[in-house]
Amino acid sequence: MQGHTARVDSVMQTELLFIDGLASVAEALRQMRANGVSSLVIEKRHDGDEFGFLTVNEIADRVIALNKPLGRTAVYEVMDKPILTIAPSMQVKYAVRLLSQLNRRRALVKDDSGLIGFVSLRDLVLSYADAG
Repeated sequence: MQGHTARVDSVMQTELLFIDGLASVAEALRQMRANGVSSLVIEKRHDGDEFGFLTVNEIADRVIALNKPLGRTAVYEVMDKPILTIAPSMQVKYAVRLLSQLNRRRALVKDDSGLIGFVSLRDLVLSYADAG
């Protein structure tokens, strides 16, 4: 790591799995389990739309804790949307600052070609600490 000049692209996770917002939370959980992940990107419905993001935390807080049925609750009802997007070239320290100021726990990473990954505040902070 290059000290405190590390970039987001050195920390980001590049495995992005997508799901339709109309899918059920039960289907989202099946996809997460089958792929060994704890988050999914929700596909855009049209060009003017934005991506969404769903994690097991949202499912726990917004579905299970409220006793909603997994099979009858749509992903779009509980996802985070819009989700913050940041550039892969952003320095980790600025990404930490941005997410903290906006009270966000994660961001999608996007370049000119489209989405290329995502980062969590946790991973950014740990990376920053490791570099120091």
